[in-house]
Parts: sequence; structure tokens; C-alpha cells
Amino acid sequence: QVQLVESGGGLVQAGGSLRLSCAASGSIFSIDRMGWYRQAPGKQRELVAFITSDGSTVYADSVKGRFTMSRDNAKNMAYLQMNSLEPEDTADYYCNVLVETRPGRYLEVWGQGRLVTASS
Repeated sequence: QVQLVESGGGLVQAGGSLRLSCAASGSIFSIDRMGWYRQAPGKQRELVAFITSDGSTVYADSVKGRFTMSRDNAKNMAYLQMNSLEPEDTADYYCNVLVETRPGRYLEVWGQGRLVTASS
């Protein structure tokens, strides 16, 4: 069993910054991909960014140049630094992790979500 605990987020004025953290624990042999998704009211969940085990990152076009995703493999943690936040970034943000629980066996895990609000 694997658990994800998210922290950070909150309320900020447009143009401000926030940081999200995601800590994975439990039956972890290794962690493959780590990502952040978001879901605004009335909209579908969408990918914000993900980072591979070797540190390669992919970002949604809407956040490129403003958001930075990183990870600490020693601590099984992922981070999302969000700068120049816009009201359109307001959403629940979810951590998503692909965990190798034992060699060759993978489990996709979701966090509980953190609210990020950028007020205009």
C-alpha cells in the first residue's frame, strides 16, 4: 500500500506564488513518474506537469514558464513551484505517482487534492 500526502497551496493574489509538495510513503521499491493534475469547477481534470525518474519534465502549455516541477528521490517527494499565478489557475491540484511496489509491479496512486486559489 502506498500513501500520498500533499501540502501547500492556498489563497494568493494574481501574480503571486505558491508551492505544492507531495510525499509518498509505504510499499515503495522505486518511483517512476510523478505528476500534478488539476481540476477546476465544472471542468475535466487536466495534466499540469510531470517529471520522470531521470528528472525530465513535461508541462502543459498553459503553465510553461510559470510553473516548475521538481522531485527529491531520496525523500520520495515531488514539488510544484507556481509563480505568476493567474485566476485561471484556480483549481484543486492532485499529485499522481506511478510507484513500483516490487520489481516489475506498478501502482498508480492519487493524492487527496489541494486547493489553489488565485484571486483577481
